[in-house]
Amino acid sequence: MNYKLQTTNYADFWFKLERLVAISNLKIDRPKGTSHPRYPSFVYPLDYGYLENTHSGDGNDIDVWIGSLSNQTVTAVICSVDLEKRDTEIKILLSCTSDENQAILDIHNTGFQSAVLLVRK
Repeated sequence: MNYKLQTTNYADFWFKLERLVAISNLKIDRPKGTSHPRYPSFVYPLDYGYLENTHSGDGNDIDVWIGSLSNQTVTAVICSVDLEKRDTEIKILLSCTSDENQAILDIHNTGFQSAVLLVRK
C-alpha cells in the first residue's frame, strides 16, 4: 500500500472547531457538582454538555467539557475509545486550564476507556 503523507494545517483544525462551537447551541445538561444519572458515585468536576444538532461517534451530539477560563475558546480535544460501549468519540474542552485538561483526561482513562488529549498551542 502506498500512503501519501499530508501536511496538517493545525490552525485550520482549531479554527473549524471554534466555528462549530460558535454556530452551535451549547446545552449544559450535567452542571458541575451533579451526579451522573447512571453512576451516582461519579460527580462532575466541571460543567458538561453537548452541542445541539451535531453528530459524534456514539450517534449523539458532540460532548463538551466547560472549564473555568473566562474566554470561550476551544483549549483541547479528547479522543476516546470505550471497549464496553464499543465506540470512539471526541469531546471538546472549552475554556479549560491545564489542570482541568488533566482531570478530564484522567476521567476518560478508567475502566474500559482509554483516551488521548490534543492540546491547542
